Amino acid sequence: MDTGEFHLPRSRAANERLHSLIPGGAHTYAKGDDQYPENLAPVISHGHGAHVWDLDGNRYVEYGSGLRSVSLGHAHPRVTEAVRRELDRGSNFVRPSVVELQAAERFLATVPTAEMVKFAKNGSDATTAAVRLARAATGRPRVALCADHPFFSVDDWFIGTTPMSAGIPEPVNELTVTFPYGDLAATEELLTRYRDEVACLLLEPATHTEPPPGYLEGLRALADRHGCVLVFDEMITGLRWSEAGAQGLYGVVPDLSTFGKALGNGFAVSALAGRRELMELGGLRHSGERVFLLSTTHGAETHSLAAATAVLDTYVEEGVTARLHALGERLAAGIREAAAAAGVGDHVVVRGRASNLVFATLDENGQPSQRYRTLFLRRLLAGGVLAPSFVVSSALGDADIDHTVEVVAQACAVYRKALDAADPTPWLGGRPVKPVFRRLV
Repeated sequence: MDTGEFHLPRSRAANERLHSLIPGGAHTYAKGDDQYPENLAPVISHGHGAHVWDLDGNRYVEYGSGLRSVSLGHAHPRVTEAVRRELDRGSNFVRPSVVELQAAERFLATVPTAEMVKFAKNGSDATTAAVRLARAATGRPRVALCADHPFFSVDDWFIGTTPMSAGIPEPVNELTVTFPYGDLAATEELLTRYRDEVACLLLEPATHTEPPPGYLEGLRALADRHGCVLVFDEMITGLRWSEAGAQGLYGVVPDLSTFGKALGNGFAVSALAGRRELMELGGLRHSGERVFLLSTTHGAETHSLAAATAVLDTYVEEGVTARLHALGERLAAGIREAAAAAGVGDHVVVRGRASNLVFATLDENGQPSQRYRTLFLRRLLAGGVLAPSFVVSSALGDADIDHTVEVVAQACAVYRKALDAADPTPWLGGRPVKPVFRRLV
């Protein structure tokens, strides 16, 4: 039985205050306290490296830091120093800063498959700009996105496809169609059904599984044959797959791609990149109809672009992507060994590329279970591991990995008891965690 000895009274009180002032109690749904066991959602005081501290004074080894954005660890010295230098020089001006030029040069040197880049503050804006640009370039209304990928944008064209579609008119939803990942025949059938209507194919080039052989090349050929724009959402794969993203690793060049998350190591910066002839439609050096591509007051704040430049420099000069893979491989091997030793190797399952590990919690019938996830998260939190995923940062050390595996082993022992009882309820400590996308609260 769970004796409930682990308490977070200060975090619990802060969560109550957050909910009274902020809808959902957080500024990102994935950070909501509904994603954590009841009364065990830490409110963070501060972080350093791979560790964070909550308001109750507990220290955690943290994974998935900043929703995968803090890949170098918190307060990374190269990044914070670059930011600090710019803060004393002003952060926003009435004309472009030289920092914008430097950041663009650094980005395009790191991602040579792109010819132009425009920065913004969040991934949604960059991805929606890609959709708008594709529609303008092709004169077509429909967006085809990969149905197997969880998130592309907060904007109507995507959110209308989710269970949280309240407030979005149905005619908007009808303009977005979907295709399955890895299935070229189904995608070609979709493009044939909506012949000359699809502006773009939008997908994450890879997620928790590697693309099937020839798949990305096949999509590239389909897009060319049907005259639509191929867009890679590299919010997650950017830097984590290679310094040049998935397009750099797999050698398939999209027409447009969007980057974010790891690009700023927690600072707010995203990027839309791609072929010059498309990107320039949002510029001043063409004779066609103007496209309102991206225009944001804070898109070029100097400190965020300085952070992005420092992040790119650090990745290239220090081989960060390779380190992320090595850390992830060590972690995955340890977790799988611990789960197997506890007899739950078929129930606590680690998946994904080593630099982007997630885990599944399966019930006694082998089905995904939010209740078993709750049990697992409770034990991790009590052991000082904050892990909505097992996505690593380069700040992790061997001792952090060893501690995590030890805590996972303890959690798996409890997991085994729950499986034997065919009921995890005694170990939940309250309501189960919930999925982000759901129609009702």
